Amino acid sequence: MKINLFLCACVFFVAIGATGFAQDAATIKSRMKQRLPQIIELKKNGAIGENNEGFLEIRKEGGDASIVEKENADRKMVYQAIARKEGTTMQVVGKRRATQIAEKAAAGDWLQGEYGKWFRK
Repeated sequence: MKINLFLCACVFFVAIGATGFAQDAATIKSRMKQRLPQIIELKKNGAIGENNEGFLEIRKEGGDASIVEKENADRKMVYQAIARKEGTTMQVVGKRRATQIAEKAAAGDWLQGEYGKWFRK
């Protein structure tokens, strides 16, 4: 999966660049990898989508809030670590990630455009 490859690259980059983060990076990577099949299924059902800040959002009933919250918490930690390494903000990293996610999203996935409007790819 393209998303999985990006997550691995992000976590690897963060692990190399952030002192004391390597152990946490492996844990985050593992959690994200375990959640990925559920996230893919929720996206297929249209229950969740990817917002324009690099995070998941519940789109309709049936979206698993627990999975969304856990995934977003892990993404936030990764974005913060990348931002520290690059000397930028987590918001900038998240917006960049949102663009990458949108480019690689599957047909039918819900995405939020730059100005906040939701659409299906």
